[in-house]
Amino acid sequence: MHYSKAFEKAEYDRRVATVKRRMAVAEFDLLICQDPANMNWLTGFDGWSFYVPQAVLVHMDLEAPIWFGRPQDAKAASLTTDLPSENIQTFSETRVHHLIEHPYDDLASFIRSKGWGSSRIGVELDAHYYTARAHAHLVKGLPDAGLRDSEQLVNWARLVKSEAELVYMREAGALMTEVMNRAIAKARPGVPEYEVAAEVYQSQVMGVDGKYGDYTSICPLIQVGEGTSTPHLTWSDKPLPNNTLISIELGAARRHYHAPITRTLHLGPPPEEVVRLADTIVEGTAAALEAARPGATCEEVEACWQKVLNRNGYKKESRSGYSIGVNYPPDWGERTASLRPGDQTVLEPGMCFHFQSGVWLEKIGAAISEPFVVTDHGGEHLCQVRRELIVID
Repeated sequence: MHYSKAFEKAEYDRRVATVKRRMAVAEFDLLICQDPANMNWLTGFDGWSFYVPQAVLVHMDLEAPIWFGRPQDAKAASLTTDLPSENIQTFSETRVHHLIEHPYDDLASFIRSKGWGSSRIGVELDAHYYTARAHAHLVKGLPDAGLRDSEQLVNWARLVKSEAELVYMREAGALMTEVMNRAIAKARPGVPEYEVAAEVYQSQVMGVDGKYGDYTSICPLIQVGEGTSTPHLTWSDKPLPNNTLISIELGAARRHYHAPITRTLHLGPPPEEVVRLADTIVEGTAAALEAARPGATCEEVEACWQKVLNRNGYKKESRSGYSIGVNYPPDWGERTASLRPGDQTVLEPGMCFHFQSGVWLEKIGAAISEPFVVTDHGGEHLCQVRRELIVID
């Protein structure tokens, strides 16, 4: 089987070395990563197998990580990574979805067999697929180990993108431009919401310029009318009505690197209240991206946005953005830096964010969001979709 790896081996070697430096500071001997994005970032492993326990192990004394997973997924590890065969380890198939036994019983046994049973071990307590049961079995199987939360150690190592990663981020942005423009063209009075979603899915996978798109971490989010006052509704079978407000949040992915974007549409002439809100969002977003330069902090960027909102009589309680990059369902955020008050993360070139400029009021809401890369000249737009309230007559 031919499989085209996303990066050269040297890129993964660099990442592992970066993580080991962070492990030394955090005083970890062994790191257990179950977050599929972290597993991918460290090794290149790619497969829809994150619904069962699996992990990538990084040990300070080993040159290469160890993949640990289900036997039927071991071939995927050999195809998608450069790991030596002895670094691909499996658990007993009988432990899958077992009421008493657990795959991490075998992981604990493997760790003990390597002489690491009393090591200082970091685990990803906040990873979506690291369950309470998995942790309990690991604790029971490693009674002499010092297990503690790694506090998103690998996620933070992913924050500044390499030039190779930025290639995929920009490709994802180009694809996102196509996907959103297709969704806008489909959204017309009488068209069922699910047909807009279907158009999105088709264009997400078809890609642009001969470059296909991956599945995204979040499904199309489509809100209509009063539904625009809340951000995370999906679609229904209802036809789009005349004279209504629509908010659409979508993502596009290249080799799992995501560029999400939101646009707000109005079918028919928009009310003045909607126009004013949208104009404020556009102005505030521009101010924030202008400030998104190396040396600025996340909270300083967010303050530029809030200043524009406040001047126009609005405010936003939730964060205004978050870091993005490689990811898997159910979220495209990296769960590290956030554009919000109190976040003192200092911006560096190559960091990527989704500036989520949604403002949700009692009866309506609007969002005209932007994915961007931090550069010396401010935030570089990854997508080129009209930055305005899109009125469809």
